[in-house]
Amino acid sequence: MYQRLLKIVAGLTVSACILLFVSKDALLRRTADRRIAAVEQRHGLHIGYRELTLEGLNTVCMRGLSVVPETGHDTLLTISHLDLRLDFWRMLTGHLQVKHVKLDDLRLNFLKNDSTANYDFLFRPSASPVTKEKSMGTDYARQAHRLLDWLYERMPDNGHITRLHVTEQHNHHRVSAYLPDMNIAANCFHTDIEITEDTLPAQRWVLTGRLSPAKRHLEAQLHAADRHDIRLPYLQRRFGADIRFDTLTCRLSETQDTNDRLRLDGQADIAGLRLYHTALSPDTIRLEKGSLDYRLDVRPQVIELDSSSIVRFNRLSFHPYIRLAHHANDSLPPLARWHVTASVHQPWFPAQDLFGSLPEGLFSTLAGIRTEGELTYHGFLDADFACIDSLKLASELKSRNFHILHQGASNLSKMNEEFEYTAYENGRPVRTFPVGPSWEHFTPLDKIPAVLQTAVMQSEDGAFFYHQGFLIDALREALIQDLKERRFARGGSTISMQLVKNVFLNRKKNITRKLEEALIVWLIESQRLTSKERMFEVYLNIAEWGPLVYGIGEASAFYFNKRPAELTVEESIFLASLIPHPKTFRYSFDDNGRLRESLSGYFSLIAERLAKKGIITEEEAARIRPQVNITGEARRQLME
Repeated sequence: MYQRLLKIVAGLTVSACILLFVSKDALLRRTADRRIAAVEQRHGLHIGYRELTLEGLNTVCMRGLSVVPETGHDTLLTISHLDLRLDFWRMLTGHLQVKHVKLDDLRLNFLKNDSTANYDFLFRPSASPVTKEKSMGTDYARQAHRLLDWLYERMPDNGHITRLHVTEQHNHHRVSAYLPDMNIAANCFHTDIEITEDTLPAQRWVLTGRLSPAKRHLEAQLHAADRHDIRLPYLQRRFGADIRFDTLTCRLSETQDTNDRLRLDGQADIAGLRLYHTALSPDTIRLEKGSLDYRLDVRPQVIELDSSSIVRFNRLSFHPYIRLAHHANDSLPPLARWHVTASVHQPWFPAQDLFGSLPEGLFSTLAGIRTEGELTYHGFLDADFACIDSLKLASELKSRNFHILHQGASNLSKMNEEFEYTAYENGRPVRTFPVGPSWEHFTPLDKIPAVLQTAVMQSEDGAFFYHQGFLIDALREALIQDLKERRFARGGSTISMQLVKNVFLNRKKNITRKLEEALIVWLIESQRLTSKERMFEVYLNIAEWGPLVYGIGEASAFYFNKRPAELTVEESIFLASLIPHPKTFRYSFDDNGRLRESLSGYFSLIAERLAKKGIITEEEAARIRPQVNITGEARRQLME
């Protein structure tokens, strides 16, 4: 009986297989058409093909595929010939593991005319609702896992790809990449890439690598086919950035994978990096060698760069730690849902490893500096954007047996003697004058009244004579305000920092200038290259006090026809109030030429601080009012 039953089952199975084999193309097209219709409806597309067949049981053959958005009618994608051989057994479990690919004449065109693009649908909400069960939300572990699964499953073990075109065009600007012939054998790939851009010479790159789905491992290398470097296209036009390099190598491996955690280990190496952007530096930044060995932990709401990761550039290496946590609270604004923690702790290391590793073009003032001794650094940032006032900030660079052997491109001790100072406006020099006795308006510190000195310090940097160049609390408060207003609203600069910026650095605002400024301040202050008294003297003699009015000597004459030693308390407080906004001194006065009542609070505050310092009596402080008599050239400008 059992034998007869088995024969019946076997006969039915064979019959079903025969029927399936005979009708397999129709079933394939029916299934594909259903999927295509759903995608068309969801994204607003027209998807068509000329021919779709199934060879054997695992090779899908497609001819004449096209994808056209409903709006714009500019074709996004065409494929002339595509053969995909799938892993039959994985296919039975619902997974599409590509074993072999044969692809010819794929054209991917990203076209944008004015504000309309043929890829806008990628950034629009889906026309069909996504159920809560299907949504991945902000589960970063799940998202990363799915992305890598898709990559490993779609990348074939073997294959041959010919005539692959990718084009990006915005109005009349065009960038294209052409892969004439890409070979894939035993998970290894190799191809030339021809890059053309309308305003740049053509480039030819070579891409090689290996992708192993079984080991969950990916590695790739990109370099120029000739002796030229690689110049990344599109970035100059889109962002004003020029990025070039000799070789880029990347490696990625999954070392741990659970439902709620994904651990990625990898390495990225770059050689001969050259980068230019005005937001970074006025000069081209050059980095001969840089690398990152990283361990990345991805959890549902957290992305964490482990402190075992190593950043290397030139001779310097350090271990960063970064943690990005996302609050699953839809009631919060998008930015307020993030909590960022970052830290770097660098134990004692040779000082020259830092100064000898500074990229060329990034710290031009310190180029060529030679040092001895050791340094250690600790930096920490904790910012919960849902409660930004709780921000924590720490930064400390310490030295041991540290000395400057050679100062390099700039003389960091030049303020000790008379030197030429150039004032800038909008990045252009407007005046040059000596800071010393040869200048008629130069005023030694002992000729500047204590009232004025103290008023300026209380206004700009009350702890100037006690700190070593930085006030971490002031920097913290400035960072909090900048983050709240999402702009550089407050600098948190000490007098030392303002002085270094004006005397040693270019005036173009960029990110790296602040880093160079901080390093120079640390060198001057920690090595006592210039005394505090001389620094303050220079500051008072180069500070801008009005339109093209520089130094306290000029300021006293411009506003009051006096020498600094003759200034009253009220006049000293008024001058101190001008330093943050010297070009707008007119707004301190009403239509009648009197100081505005809104300055009463400032005058009272500074007077109170002067009294506490013992510079004036409390009775004198109580009598202070925002009243001054402008008699110099400034009066004529007020009357205009």
